[in-house]
Amino acid sequence: MTATTTSTALATVQPVFTESERLALAGFLAGYRGLTREAYTLDLRQFTAWCRTRSLSLFSGRRADIETFARDLEAKGRARATVTRRLCTIAGFYKYAVEEELLEHSPAAYVRRPRLDYESHATALDRNELGAILVAAGLGPPAEHALISLLALNGLRVSEATGADIEQLGPERGHRTLVITRKGGKVVTIPLAPRTARAIDLAIDERTEGPLFLTADGRRLDRHGAARIVRRVTRRARIAKQVSPHTLRHAFITAALDAGVPLRDVQEAASHADPRTTMRYDRARTSLDRHATYIVAAFIAGAAR
Repeated sequence: MTATTTSTALATVQPVFTESERLALAGFLAGYRGLTREAYTLDLRQFTAWCRTRSLSLFSGRRADIETFARDLEAKGRARATVTRRLCTIAGFYKYAVEEELLEHSPAAYVRRPRLDYESHATALDRNELGAILVAAGLGPPAEHALISLLALNGLRVSEATGADIEQLGPERGHRTLVITRKGGKVVTIPLAPRTARAIDLAIDERTEGPLFLTADGRRLDRHGAARIVRRVTRRARIAKQVSPHTLRHAFITAALDAGVPLRDVQEAASHADPRTTMRYDRARTSLDRHATYIVAAFIAGAAR
């Protein structure tokens, strides 16, 4: 074998990333757990795969490379929120590398991120449609009723509902409750409406441990199975719209705002870090019936008597 052939072979099998780069990836992800770690792992997997196809090592990347990665995501039709999240993950990774003195400075420090659209474009359900779906769920198996109720009456993310376990059910100060792990790993206790609690009791039957929701073969229900249940119940309710688990979460937030629940309380119930995220679900916020002019006029009229 010639020297040239040997050199080519070594270049072929030589890993793209250095030991310190792999150490940085592992160390960054080790600081998170649960759904957050899964999301960050997916983000970094896509970025590292993109780098590999270009024979680009992580620590030699420049700001222009990261912005090119973002443009490629946009060209593939990824939502701006998805692109922004991926860039945030990448920025967090490089910041960790700098803090651990594995890298001198972060190439992602000044990367431009897409401006987010704070108007929700999700399918909307009105009060009657949401009620019809809940009625249809009640006519089906208890597990379907319980799942739909958690999504529509508690506004849970589908991963929060499917990730719940029987051991996390309990009473607290006269309420039936469920402990769930929120996005970001935050653990919170939520109250259950009576109909939700009854449906859950029927769904778990005599089981005392394990996942709240199971498939027919005894495995934990995943997000895809939950989506199929939502579609099935929606058809049963004779609603033609494309309804997903997120549609029910969207309907919960909108219904809460329409019912007069303060924005801060809705934000907490939905587990939104930013109130603007809650507001983007409020399709009725431009309703003339709720315009501040009526409240101000009544307030001033009362003072002018």
